[in-house]
Amino acid sequence: VAIPTSVRTKEQAESLNIPLVTLDTHSKLDVAIDGADEVDPGLNLVKGGGGALLREKMVEVMADKFIVIVDESKLCDGLGPGFPLPVEITPFCHEHTLRTIAALPSCAGSDAVLRMGSSSSNVPDGDEIAVTDNGNYIVDLHFKEAIKDAPKMATELKNTVGVVDHGLFCDMTTAVIIAGSDGISVKEA
Repeated sequence: VAIPTSVRTKEQAESLNIPLVTLDTHSKLDVAIDGADEVDPGLNLVKGGGGALLREKMVEVMADKFIVIVDESKLCDGLGPGFPLPVEITPFCHEHTLRTIAALPSCAGSDAVLRMGSSSSNVPDGDEIAVTDNGNYIVDLHFKEAIKDAPKMATELKNTVGVVDHGLFCDMTTAVIIAGSDGISVKEA
């Protein structure tokens, strides 16, 4: 059985007759397998470019093992400049929350941009505010330089009122399977 982490994945799995459950009935998971938008040398991740970061994190923290599958283009020396960091926020006072995030010391030097159009694309593709499967908004943080301390940023973001969750997945990854020009390799935590 599987637990989908987005409405889109749920619909696709159902169309393929994959048996599905939820954390409500299966809170203990052996393994979670997912992709990532960026992977640093410490196996910290940026995830959520597709807008499902909260659901992904809820499922993946419950797994004994979290396996990430990426191609070599997702590897980076430092998180941030290669892919915007998504932060899921409540719609209530969203402009205030966006400004609060931008003012956090660990977010200095980033441009905080409210995601527009589809929540599953971090590239603006519409005029309406993007809404997640959970009814929330996403602020994408664009960095020109690598995030200096991803775990510290994760804590600052999580402690900000109005922030539901963020796309930093720190100290969660068991292994990363990498498809590269020389074949498949594995990095373990």
